[in-house]
Parts: sequence; structure tokens; C-alpha cells
Amino acid sequence: MRVITGKARGVRLKTLEGLDVRPTTEKVKEAIFSAIQFELEGRRFLDLFAGSGQMGIEALSRGAAFCVFVDRSRSAIQTVQDNLRKTGLTEQAAVRNQTAESFLASNTEPFDLAFLDPPYHNGVAASMLPLLEGQIRPGGAVICETAQEEEMPEAVGSLQKYREYHYSKITVTIYRK
Repeated sequence: MRVITGKARGVRLKTLEGLDVRPTTEKVKEAIFSAIQFELEGRRFLDLFAGSGQMGIEALSRGAAFCVFVDRSRSAIQTVQDNLRKTGLTEQAAVRNQTAESFLASNTEPFDLAFLDPPYHNGVAASMLPLLEGQIRPGGAVICETAQEEEMPEAVGSLQKYREYHYSKITVTIYRK
């Protein structure tokens, strides 16, 4: 797993081990960033369920001003911190070791873009949308990576489904505010 482009282009990132880990593939990552490429510069990005932090690090490498990484796993948080140091992007990041729900309940700074890649097959992505809706600035977007068979709503409050992309067993759904 590596940073595809930008300031940290080519840097190999540390990954997590285990059966529950499924990093976003480079093909899917490239497609996501192609879809939002003109929306990153100077923006605030949220990497919820961060894992290794590769999506937030890619956003920072491509010009995002700041990224908050959230994961409840201590090993994931350590991996994110190691990857931020390795890419030289630590100063543009905040790393939070807490659940997505507790972070969203206490957060007061809005985001322009949010990426969610929660555990598959239990509706977590859809359940996060109402909590995220008030934390996304007008014109912002929420990108959800889910298993293909998971149903995502057409709208949640001011978040409207904009596009849906299918890659093998994965679906990427983009909501716009």
C-alpha cells in the first residue's frame, strides 16, 4: 500500500494485520480521488474508521489542509501515527482514539469531506450518515465504502446520494450536501 500522488507520492505505508482488516484497494482509492480531485485543495477531511490512515494521508498528500483520523483500535491509531511521521504530514493531522459515534457527538469543527469505511455487513455506514449530516459544510461530500449488497439511503437530511460506483464486491457511494 502506497501513497499514489502528491507531496508524499510513492511512500509505502504500514498496514494493519488481521482478518478484520481490508484496506481500500489502489484501484478503488484512485477512483475515489479522481471523483473528488478538484475538491481537496485547502479542505478539512475526516477519515472515520481510519485503519492505517491511507485515505486521509492520500487526501493530505493531494492538498487537503487538515485531516482528522478516527479509529477505536489502539493499533490502528499507532499505525496512523507511524504513517503520518513517515510521510511528513503529522502537522496537518489530528488523530483520535475513540469510536466514530463518540467523536461525532463531541466534534465542533465542520468538515468539507468525510470518508467512511466501517466494518461491512452491519449497516454502520448508513447509521453514521445522520450523525455526519450536521458536520459537513454546505457543498461538502461524504464518501462511503461498503459491501456491494449493503443498502444505502437515497438521502439523509441535507445529504443527497450523488453517485454510486461498483468495484467487484465493493460499492462506493458519494453523498453531497
